[in-house]
Amino acid sequence: MAIGVALFFARLASFLLVLVVPCMVTGQPLGSVVVPNFFDPQHRVDKPDLTELHSLRFLTEDDYPPFHFALPDGSLAGFDVDLARAICEELKIACTIQARRFDLLADALNANDGDALIASLRIDAQSRAKFDFTAPYYATPARFVSLAATKLEATPEGLAGKRVGVIGKTAHEAYLQIFFPKTVRKAYGNRAALYAALKRGEIDAFFDDAIISSFWLAGTDAQKCCVFRGGPFTESRFFGEGVGIAVKKGNRSLRLALDYALLRLAERGVYTDLYLKYFPIGFY
Repeated sequence: MAIGVALFFARLASFLLVLVVPCMVTGQPLGSVVVPNFFDPQHRVDKPDLTELHSLRFLTEDDYPPFHFALPDGSLAGFDVDLARAICEELKIACTIQARRFDLLADALNANDGDALIASLRIDAQSRAKFDFTAPYYATPARFVSLAATKLEATPEGLAGKRVGVIGKTAHEAYLQIFFPKTVRKAYGNRAALYAALKRGEIDAFFDDAIISSFWLAGTDAQKCCVFRGGPFTESRFFGEGVGIAVKKGNRSLRLALDYALLRLAERGVYTDLYLKYFPIGFY
């Protein structure tokens, strides 16, 4: 390979480069959307040996839109599903994608019912004990959200004394306690209560998963009330190392092939096209 495998993927995982592109959704301009790219463009990787890889069986789950979900006719769709198909096209191999219940995915992989899991699996110490992972292809950052009319700076100094809502007993609450100690934290039991509190003015902002927040901001319930402030916040100790494709422990050849395909899709702009298709309001 052009550089050492371990060094390359260490760099791959540690780099979060972004591409800012203009976006239009249903005729309405949304300004710039930040698209993440998890690779170092200054380095190249040689194509791995694919002579033994003739087909690829992906396993996913079918009830987590927009990442993976079932259409009315039973076919699978979503960001992960389209990405899996793009990987197979890049590698020029036959591809199948089958859905399982999320809690059955690990057993299905270990039983050789599939070759790889593409189901929004977060990379952390617990999941690494079960699987080997590709480099991340997206992450789950945290962001602050406030009313659009509220002027505040999402920094420890700017939020000192401000009322910040958060879901109780979560990594987001723990992060606030350590890095934003001067905020007035208000814990809620669920997101419906969190959103209602912000809209009623009970809190100045809330701190939560940026992906879930982006869906709420784009939905009818928010009624264009609110916007992201600051961030993204990506501390891996709290929010994981990103989301990757999982393979069985020790399946190095498949992992390298998948990493190569992900890198090529990012270089050719395919990843950006898929990202904008499913995430018109960027969460970075």
